[in-house]
Amino acid sequence: MQIDVVFSGGGIKGFALIGAYQAIEEKGYIIKRVAGTSAGAIISGFIAAGYKSEDIKVIMSEVELSNLFDPSFRFLPGPLRKWLSLYFQLGIYKGKKIENWIEDKLDQKGIKTFADLPPQALRVVASDLTTGRLLVLPDDLIHYGIDPESFSVAKAIYMSSALPYFFQPVKMKSNGDTSVIIDGGVLSNFPLWLFDKDNIKKTRPVLGVKLSHRYEDMPKHEIDNGIDMFEALFETMKSAHDARYISRKHEKNIIFIPTDGVLTTEFQLTEQKKIALINQGRKMANKFLMRWSH
Repeated sequence: MQIDVVFSGGGIKGFALIGAYQAIEEKGYIIKRVAGTSAGAIISGFIAAGYKSEDIKVIMSEVELSNLFDPSFRFLPGPLRKWLSLYFQLGIYKGKKIENWIEDKLDQKGIKTFADLPPQALRVVASDLTTGRLLVLPDDLIHYGIDPESFSVAKAIYMSSALPYFFQPVKMKSNGDTSVIIDGGVLSNFPLWLFDKDNIKKTRPVLGVKLSHRYEDMPKHEIDNGIDMFEALFETMKSAHDARYISRKHEKNIIFIPTDGVLTTEFQLTEQKKIALINQGRKMANKFLMRWSH
C-alpha cells in the first residue's frame, strides 16, 4: 500500500526516525510522498532519493557528526570564536560541511535539484526570520523569484535543519532584499498539515512520526531560572502551532516516539545511544502499526 509520511524534527534524536522507517518498510508500506522538518527533513530527503532504512542506518552510523562542524574565526580561542561567530555570523558553525555531506549522499542517487525528484515527492519546512514567514520548500521559492525545480535539494534540507544559534542561517536574496532562513522547527516542527488537511479528501493514508510523547502526556516544564525559561520558550515555540492543529482525529495516524534522556544537540552521541534510539523508534512504530486503521 502507498502512503504519505511526515517526520518531525528533533535534532540528534532523529536516529529514532530511522527505526520507525524500518518498521514502515517491514510492514510493506511504500512511501509515495514524504515531508519533514529539521532532522525529519534529512531523513525525508534520503527516503525521497531512494535510500532504504538499512542504507540510512549505515550512512548515519558511519558519519562522525563532530567532523561536520566548521567554525568561523578558527585562529581565535574557543569562547571568543563562538561569541564572534554568534554576533557576526548568527551561528557558531557555518553549516557548509553538513550541506556538502547531504549533497554528496543525494548525488550518489542522482539527486541534485528538485527537478530530479517526482513532483511533490519531497517537501521540507524552513523559517524566514526576516519576513516572519513559514516556508514550504520547494513550493514557496517562487515567491523569492527562484525556480523551485532548479533549487538544490541539499540546500533546502540544510535550511530546514539550521538549528538557531548553533548553525549559521542561509541568506537568500529576493528583489534586492535578503532573507535570513533557519530551522523550520521554530514555526512548525511537525508539518502534518502538509498532507493531512481538514475537509480535503486524502489521496492515500497519511502517517506521522513524531519524536515526543503524546500531547496529553507531555511532561511539564520546570522553570526555576533564566536558562530553564529560555529552553521552555524554545520548546513552546516549536510545538504550540502543531499541537493546536493536531486533534484526536489526527492522533490516530501519528506514531509518537518518546526520547527522554537525549538532548537535541547531543552531537557526541555514543554508539550505544544511537542504537537505543533506533530501537526505540522501531519498537514504537511496530506497536502502532499493528493496530493502525487507515
